[in-house]
Amino acid sequence: MELFSHRYFRVLISVLVTLVCLYLVGLLRGFFSDIWAVLQVLVIPFVGALVVAYILRPVVELLVKRKVPRSVAILLIYFSFALFFVVVVMNLIPLLSRQVTELINRAPVFVHQADKWIDNLTAQKQYLPDSLRQGVEGAINQVETSITKQTGQILQMITSTVNAIFIAFVIPFLVFYMLKDARALGRVVVHLAPKHYQDDVKRVLIGIDEMLGRYVRGQLLIMLIVGILTYAGLLVIRMPYAITLASFMGIADLIPYIGSFIGAVPAVILALFISPQMAIKVLIVNIIVQQLEGNLVSPQIMGRTMDMHPMLIVAALLVAGNLGGVLGLIVAIPIVAVVKVVIRQVKEIREERLHIE
Repeated sequence: MELFSHRYFRVLISVLVTLVCLYLVGLLRGFFSDIWAVLQVLVIPFVGALVVAYILRPVVELLVKRKVPRSVAILLIYFSFALFFVVVVMNLIPLLSRQVTELINRAPVFVHQADKWIDNLTAQKQYLPDSLRQGVEGAINQVETSITKQTGQILQMITSTVNAIFIAFVIPFLVFYMLKDARALGRVVVHLAPKHYQDDVKRVLIGIDEMLGRYVRGQLLIMLIVGILTYAGLLVIRMPYAITLASFMGIADLIPYIGSFIGAVPAVILALFISPQMAIKVLIVNIIVQQLEGNLVSPQIMGRTMDMHPMLIVAALLVAGNLGGVLGLIVAIPIVAVVKVVIRQVKEIREERLHIE
């Protein structure tokens, strides 16, 4: 009984300490935001390069095992990827561009229809109770304010596009050196540790590397499958702009748990402009895709790669999203997984040493 009480006391203390840490993080939110604004310039290209490096590394290692020099193998993959990219651009981009252009051209029609809905709602609000009418007026004002803000952010979007182009040129160089000198960099990190800890550091680094590799490759494969399934479902129900909406759905799935809901929003909104029946069909398609992903695709591909409780994942997303925005949501789970790998490896090393002693 004493052991039982002691265990729950430790759990209670752990929960209280976690809540206090979250409260302190909230107090230092402005400080962390300023630091993140500076680090983001470095983090974005390095995260992008790391993802590409993990995708290409199995092919590089395969070529190296066949006696191809590492630099030559990387250049061969670059050339093959560039050729594949050109083929995809020539075939897929015109279709995607045509749908996006058509969507932009029809935007005034959507706006006009939304205005009619708002006008009808405004005309009917006089028949509503006072509290409900005030809520409707507040919602309408919020929509108008949001539209104004979005219009004012066009210049910021242009600036972000320029930065994205610059990052796109930097990433291939970072990927090249990550693939070429990754082992050398790992040896440097290992040699920085005291000599009697070097084997332990090497073991921890290998664990982190294997976990990140499985996560990156598995997550991208899941995104591709989700995009294909969504595209097939939207084609079946004859939803316009299927390739554009499916692409957004696949990309949004990069964010665990909430990404599927974010990705479904544009499709549902556009479907509402067509008909309520189409909106219901789109919802059904997204529900089917989410069920297939959650119960079939993710378990088969990812397995127990993360092995984290959903509450821990949600907490990590809340904190990271608050501090780092969209990029924070994307990197939150890998960071938590890295911390978990380090803790597990250190614990295993300590237990092995105690066993030897």
